[in-house]
Amino acid sequence: MTSELNLIPVVDLLKGQVVRAVRGDRKAYRPIVSALCASSDPVTVARILCEHCAARQLYVADLDALQGGAVQIGVLADLLRALPGIELWLDAGLADASAGQALRDQLAPYASRVVLVFGSESLRSREALERCFDTTQGDGAKAGDAGAVLSLDRRDGQRLDSAGCWDAVDLWPERLIVMTLERVGSGAGPDLETLQEVRRLAPDAMVIGAGGIRSEDDLARASVAGADAWLVASALHDLQLPRVRR
Repeated sequence: MTSELNLIPVVDLLKGQVVRAVRGDRKAYRPIVSALCASSDPVTVARILCEHCAARQLYVADLDALQGGAVQIGVLADLLRALPGIELWLDAGLADASAGQALRDQLAPYASRVVLVFGSESLRSREALERCFDTTQGDGAKAGDAGAVLSLDRRDGQRLDSAGCWDAVDLWPERLIVMTLERVGSGAGPDLETLQEVRRLAPDAMVIGAGGIRSEDDLARASVAGADAWLVASALHDLQLPRVRR
């Protein structure tokens, strides 16, 4: 690799299958057709992607849940069972910390390897944002999750952010995803300008980009722009990124 950027492979789940994400238009997603994985089975695809990237994390977007349906608990449990060395970053359209805890309870045997992703697209309020990453309430009871990730979501130049996450810099956790949805699966290149702005506002955070990677050169430019890691899927399936050797 020409870049030391950490690659986090992405699996988009819809009705039990892996689909190809294109510009965040979830109604248009279809089962994955991949030059890397001759399958749309979640465990098969996840295993191949993680091996190709020498990844320690796997990002899973549960599109059923993100569109208001039930979380695909069975598929998620299958992934966690089949990949015991992998930390699973899960975006399931969580509206608040209590929804996150309920999801953890459903994945109880594997909860220690689940990192909840709270998206600005899904959080219901600023109070919900505060509670997601504040690990104690006034009475000392556990509330949020210090290990969780905040995804700062935007599409076509507009923030997806009814809770005001983008402007609540003082509430940002230690890990941030910069999710530019129209770049996902587009081959349009990464949104480095937005990533640089988030990096400027959160100089000590781990900043993870998402969307648009086409090549090793893109990864190198992203690293220079301040990214610590990048979420990737299409570039892997299209064989645009070589196998990582560690």
